[in-house]
Amino acid sequence: MSLFSLFGALEIGLIFSLVALGVFISFRLLRFPDLTVDGSFPLGGAVCAVLIANGMDPFSATLIATAAGALAGVMTAVLNVHLKIMDLLASILMMIALYSINLRIMGRPNIPLITEPTLFTLLQPEWLVDYIARPALLVLIVIAAKLALDGYFATRQGLAIRATGSNPRMARAQGVNTGAMVILGMAISNALVALAGSLFAQTQGGADISMGIGTIVIGLAAVIVGESILPSRRLILTTLAVILGAIVYRFFIALALNSDFIGLQAQDLNLVTAVLVTVALVIPLLKKRLTRRKGA
Repeated sequence: MSLFSLFGALEIGLIFSLVALGVFISFRLLRFPDLTVDGSFPLGGAVCAVLIANGMDPFSATLIATAAGALAGVMTAVLNVHLKIMDLLASILMMIALYSINLRIMGRPNIPLITEPTLFTLLQPEWLVDYIARPALLVLIVIAAKLALDGYFATRQGLAIRATGSNPRMARAQGVNTGAMVILGMAISNALVALAGSLFAQTQGGADISMGIGTIVIGLAAVIVGESILPSRRLILTTLAVILGAIVYRFFIALALNSDFIGLQAQDLNLVTAVLVTVALVIPLLKKRLTRRKGA
């Protein structure tokens, strides 16, 4: 694998680590199977691309795109909490609706940003080459997001969200408004996903209506791989594991697709993903069996 491909895999891995953190919040902390991710990821890219293309500065465009993702998460949670629609079905309905909403926002299937200013072009030092500067900036963004999440989920409100996912009946007995916590948690989750979508659009030179297909699979794969690499019940280590899982996942994908002797091509991406997730799920089971045999 070339150095350019290596940094490219790191760049995409860092972006999807934000997706993985969002998926971790919904699937692991809230126990909410959220497929809105497949719609909120392109939503972030669409809103950001439209605003930048119309002359807004990339910083404000990225913040507004993140807020749009949070709104999508709120709508999914409202369907579940207040309208009593099953969580999975509510997220599917929102995902379907977002496809049309994203087309409405963009006005066409894709918006190019090749000649427009982005976060990366504005913040890139002149002495640093492009394919190194982008991952370096993304590292800072991901670290900031991780530290913010670690700090927030250690607060009273953050603990209430975690309690809602772990044991909603007990949380209600302790005076926690579980409905509000689900809405808040889903807003944070999809805000992170939309942030990733806006950064993805800026690094890839534009937003496309199909850029969200399979996002939930990648996010879940990153969470599963990360938890296999660094199993822990401490939130600080778990969020780190999720980030590492996203990066390792992208490295394995890049390695598989750039290894000529394997013979894989771009259309084999979903196959590689399925194999990686299967391996990540099987490894913990094998470890348990080996431990039992040693104990016996």
